[in-house]
Amino acid sequence: MVGGASRSLNELFAPASVAVIGASNRTGTVGASLFRNVLGAGFRGVAYPVNPRWSSVSGVRCYPSVRALPEAPELAVVIVPAVEVPAVVEELGESGTRGVIVVSAGFREVGGAGVAREDDLIRRARRHRMSLVGPNCFGVLNTDPGVSLNATFSESLPPRGNIAFVSQSGALCAGILRYGIAERIGFSRFVSVGNRAGVDENDLLRSLADDAATSVVLLYVESLADGRRFLEVAREVTESKPVLVIKSGRTPAGERAAKSHTGSLAQSGRDQLYDALFEQSGVIRADTIGDLFRMAKVFSSGARLDGPRLAILTNSGGPGIVAADAAARQRLELATFSGRFRGELARGLSPSASVANPVDMTADAGPEQFSVTLRRLLRQSNVDGALVIATPTGTLTAEATAQAVLRGRGRNRKAVTACLFGLTDLSREVGDLEAHGVPTFTFPEEAVQGLGSLARYRAWATRKRTEVRRFPVDRVAVRSALRQARRTGQLVLPEYLARTVLGAYGLRFPESRRVTTLREATDAAEAIGYPVVLKVASPDISHKTEVGGVALGIEDRTDLGATLARMHATVRRRAPRARIAGFEVEAEVRGGKEVLLGVQRDPGFGPVVVFGIGGIYVEVLRDVTFRLAPVRPLAARHMIESIRAYPLLEGVRGEPPSDLPALAEAIERVSQLAVELPEVVELDLNPMIVRSEGAGVLAVDARIVLAPSSRSGRSASGRRSGTGPRRTPGLGGRPPPRR
Repeated sequence: MVGGASRSLNELFAPASVAVIGASNRTGTVGASLFRNVLGAGFRGVAYPVNPRWSSVSGVRCYPSVRALPEAPELAVVIVPAVEVPAVVEELGESGTRGVIVVSAGFREVGGAGVAREDDLIRRARRHRMSLVGPNCFGVLNTDPGVSLNATFSESLPPRGNIAFVSQSGALCAGILRYGIAERIGFSRFVSVGNRAGVDENDLLRSLADDAATSVVLLYVESLADGRRFLEVAREVTESKPVLVIKSGRTPAGERAAKSHTGSLAQSGRDQLYDALFEQSGVIRADTIGDLFRMAKVFSSGARLDGPRLAILTNSGGPGIVAADAAARQRLELATFSGRFRGELARGLSPSASVANPVDMTADAGPEQFSVTLRRLLRQSNVDGALVIATPTGTLTAEATAQAVLRGRGRNRKAVTACLFGLTDLSREVGDLEAHGVPTFTFPEEAVQGLGSLARYRAWATRKRTEVRRFPVDRVAVRSALRQARRTGQLVLPEYLARTVLGAYGLRFPESRRVTTLREATDAAEAIGYPVVLKVASPDISHKTEVGGVALGIEDRTDLGATLARMHATVRRRAPRARIAGFEVEAEVRGGKEVLLGVQRDPGFGPVVVFGIGGIYVEVLRDVTFRLAPVRPLAARHMIESIRAYPLLEGVRGEPPSDLPALAEAIERVSQLAVELPEVVELDLNPMIVRSEGAGVLAVDARIVLAPSSRSGRSASGRRSGTGPRRTPGLGGRPPPRR
């Protein structure tokens, strides 16, 4: 946050005085509507219009300049041409104003001179230690009755609620406010951050965590100002209140649109990084804006879901089946009922009713059946929440259904959602239900999705906490290997040096020996035991297979001699300038499952650990997952379990299970390396062989790329070098061969 990062943002949301710089009487202008909105919302402080062209605005005395004001406003909203904004902010800073919202556009988002203009604005705000929101933003809104601040250019004022909404898009804010009013969604605070020259989503998250009026935080982002800081802040906030996010730019087309809208530097293929970031921080990601607010409606109701077991109560089979399917997609379970309880449910219902789950009372059910049956369901210890679906019948009215649901729930605090399916003119009934904490939806799938988000958040809030483990490291060996590479100017480490570094961090490799002659090779092969693998060792060859520098399945001395001669000739022909330091004779690993484990250092996220199914098809299958380092033990296990091929690692069709604890530990060790060695910008272990339970894991190919020496030792979030190495598999580059 520009200026006073530790200072509270309360001045932005609850100022005693507001000045609107650029207020106007001219119809249709932002300056006219915004000042009118400040007054119309009933702002409890003092509002000052500032504009030398007017003597009064909306009936309030207008001042020609900031210096002419009778006092320094606590908050200023600036709506003047972009070229004038830096000077106005300077004037505000000199007067003692502590917070400024720059609505004006024409800054970094337009490029060129706009970039320099925004940099100038930042310098001035920082010099005066002012909290800056924007530029190019929609403004801020606080519905607290003691404040009643609408410093936006939207005349629509949502009802008071417990949802805070933070958005990068100003235009989206205007539509969301109208949507909130139509759907009876109440807000506590509403903030558009625009270009985020000062206050960003991380600052606001910290502020909203301490806001007693906010129960759930919604974010719309096109990019993150600082992904690593977001992880730290959001992880802390989600311990006490849910954070829901919609991140646009999932597709290349969406990313291009996001660039043109905000000037952010979204990169292709990075959406999985955001998924990893949100999962690690406990943030729930929505696919659409509608999903975001449907989930928010459930959270804001105060509903509690202590487990995944759901009861569905309906008077029509079709919607009940749709809801059951939706529950499966949301990983919710349908509670099972004993024969005794099913008999209890059947009493008082139609003989044709189904008392399994979903409980279909059929069209004969009236309000009393809804009330009694819902009460019985909620009393079951194996029911964590309920969905009530009512479809129109001759005697079932919307009002009667709403009252029946409320009577059935009574004082039970288990989550209850309702779907008044096909009933019309529901504004009063829905309002009554939601006022009493029963969120109501048009379609069953929407209600189930909301309940699913409750279950996911509960799983996060009640998760087993694990701390980052630190493993012993042979740091002398690491420093020696890196110095040796630096002395020769190598950015891509020869495999023997990469093995040294990784071995120092506890990663295991097949037994291997460096040789220079046929006699040494045969002695090494006999000591290791056939079959063996032969690899060329050269500081100038990164991809050995491409020059014929790898041979598998060598079974005896004769085969080894012929292979060595053939490999030497082939490498000389295909890479005539390469220095051949010798050859590696290595034990061949057979059996096991091939996985990929790697690191990429991302400019916005820092060190990222990638894991997935490995081998030559990694880019075809793209069965990979990501986590930001450091990776905790539980997160390492979740990485393994999250890939599609996880059942193969568990063991299928009589195969023994893989050594998953050893694999999880390998992920943690690579994570530690990524954090402690910022000069490592890329790391590939592909494939790594996961052997059967208790047998451990072995890396059979290793590749490490270093940053140029001028960048060595910089922060872990430095950019990747421009030397042209392949990207880490799964992040856009093609995979290395098995050897």
